[in-house]
Amino acid sequence: MTPLRQRMLEDMAIRNLAENTQSAYIQQVVAYARYFHRAPEELGPEEIRAYQVYLTQTRMLSASSVSVATGALRFLYKVTLKRTWAVEEIPMPKRPFKLPVILSREEVMHFLDAIDNLKHRAILMTAYAAGLRISEATHLKVTDIDSQRMMLRVDQGKGRKDRYVMLSPRLLDELRAYWKAAHPMPWLFPGDLPGQPITRGAVQLACQKARHSRGGMKPTSIPISTGEGAHGTCPPTARVGPHRDRIEEVLRQSPDRWPFH
Repeated sequence: MTPLRQRMLEDMAIRNLAENTQSAYIQQVVAYARYFHRAPEELGPEEIRAYQVYLTQTRMLSASSVSVATGALRFLYKVTLKRTWAVEEIPMPKRPFKLPVILSREEVMHFLDAIDNLKHRAILMTAYAAGLRISEATHLKVTDIDSQRMMLRVDQGKGRKDRYVMLSPRLLDELRAYWKAAHPMPWLFPGDLPGQPITRGAVQLACQKARHSRGGMKPTSIPISTGEGAHGTCPPTARVGPHRDRIEEVLRQSPDRWPFH
C-alpha cells in the first residue's frame, strides 16, 4: 500500500465515511492514476479536466458515475493532498431530474409473483414495502424486526444513521413465514458465505431476473448505498420510494394471492 493511499484511507476513516464510499473513492483514484500512468500527487487541474472529458465523452458515463469520480478526486486533492484549488478546479456534474416510474397494483403483483426463490422474494418485498436501499435490506438482522411496535430497525443506513421504518402486518406475516422455512440467524437474509449477509449483487440479479421473466414490465429500481446516491436498477431508470404505498396496499388487500399464505 502506498503512503498516499494509506493517508487517504486514514482521512476517510477519521471523517467516518461509509465503507462503501471509502472503497468507491479508492477505486476511482486508482483508475485516475492508471489512466495517466502517474502518481496522483504529480497531476493537477489540467489532467483532472482531461480525465473528466474522458469519462463523459469517451466512456460516456452517466452524471451519477462521473459524480463518484469527482467526489473522490475532490476528497483526494482537498483533504489528503491539501491543494487549495481542489474544489474550484473539479466541477461536479449536474444530475438530471427524472420523474419516478410508478407501478400499478397489478404490476406490483406481477413483479413479485415472478420471483420463485423464497429468500429473494422476501428481501425484495421488504425493500419495496419499507422503502429500503439494497444495502439496508441486506444487512437486516432477525432482531431488527420489532413486532410489538410494528417497525423495522435500520442499523447505520443512509448517512450512517439508525432509523425505524413502518412494518405492515402482512409483511410481518410474510417475514415470519420465511423465517419458519429458512431459520436465518443472525442475518435475516444470509448469503452464500457463512456468517455473511446476502450481497447487493445477488439481490439486483434477482430483481432483473424477475422483470425479464415477465415481459413488458415497466422498468423499476431499488436504491443502493454507494455514498453518492447512485441506484442499482432492474433496469436503471427509476427510484423505488414512490412504490411503498402501492406495495403496502397490495400487502393489505391481497393476502390470498401471496405464496406464504
